[in-house]
Amino acid sequence: MYPFPTAPADDGDVRLVNGGGSTCSGRVEIFQRGRWGTVCDDDWGLNDAQVVCRQMGCGRALEAPMEARFGPGGDPIWMDDVECTGSEAKLGECQHSGIGLHNCRHTEDAGVVCEGNCGLSFGVITLKPRN
Repeated sequence: MYPFPTAPADDGDVRLVNGGGSTCSGRVEIFQRGRWGTVCDDDWGLNDAQVVCRQMGCGRALEAPMEARFGPGGDPIWMDDVECTGSEAKLGECQHSGIGLHNCRHTEDAGVVCEGNCGLSFGVITLKPRN
């Protein structure tokens, strides 16, 4: 599923899953209590996506997809009713209903599309001055 080995995760780390080869789009997952889990899309919006994109080093948020656009995740659902101002450094700093407290199904998993790293690879171009 992931093309590169991943370092051990810490509580509050985020990752994006099923983004079609891009590391800057996909279903939002957050690491809590030793497990990866999803974020419900209730109240999900661009401010929330902006925090995820910033935390991932992926530039600004372009979209905040809802309704499991990047596929449904597996248990657990860690966050619901997320309300970020957009200035937080990490998703875990945003207001939410509490870790593991939710009224959602995985058909409501939140996603993000960030401007950075489209997952494309380009060759190196070397420019030489004319003689």
